[in-house]
Amino acid sequence: MARKLFPILLNPEPRVRRLKRHDGEAQFLAGRHSRLYELGRVIRIAIEFIRGFRALHFVGPCVTIFGSARIKNDHPWCAQSTEMAELLAKMGFTVVTGGGPGIMQAANAGAKKANGPSIGVNIILPHEQSSNPFLDKVVTFYYFFVRKVMLVKYSYAFVIFPGGFGTLDELTEAITLIQTGKLYDFPVILIGKSYWQGLIDWLKAQPLEHGTISKEDLELIHLTDDLHEAASLIQKLSSDIGLKLKPLA
Repeated sequence: MARKLFPILLNPEPRVRRLKRHDGEAQFLAGRHSRLYELGRVIRIAIEFIRGFRALHFVGPCVTIFGSARIKNDHPWCAQSTEMAELLAKMGFTVVTGGGPGIMQAANAGAKKANGPSIGVNIILPHEQSSNPFLDKVVTFYYFFVRKVMLVKYSYAFVIFPGGFGTLDELTEAITLIQTGKLYDFPVILIGKSYWQGLIDWLKAQPLEHGTISKEDLELIHLTDDLHEAASLIQKLSSDIGLKLKPLA
């Protein structure tokens, strides 16, 4: 029975790196398994989705703030993240982050400073991603793709501070969903011109020049250093769609 359920652990293929026993998602994505094994994974994934839906169903209109977990708390980017979250909380939004340290922690701290709701959507990782202490509610997931759905599903805007591969993944996920009509045209706002301008320049010089994206696709991204400008874009969206917010005094 164990050989049928866990074939990768017992008979690793040469192309698969040596996996630790807690690397279940890596095992799941490492190729074909027995049908019973795959059924077990489907059930576990479904349970994670249900747990996420139940935990976040009543959190209210959200804005998700993305950014690096590796930035120190005294960095100016963290100060900006705190201020941005404070503005959003005062507007009546629930602030959602990945629940970790760095820019995420700074955002959750800003929401708490404004006495607004602060939510963390965390992930089990071998490093970096312990929950920060500024969360009213934290939901921790095993599967990255389930977590990504939760970070998008309840939000009306996405504010992206400097970050690495994870942040880039979250940025391109939001843009792709909007571009393909899978998500409404919610604001996607990059904070930090000096950090993100190189990416915008490359998108213009390569994908746009070669026709792999359109000018309209590029216009989905808003780049600014002005936090109040970002807040105004989100406020305009909420007015346009008739979003019912309860601003904090």
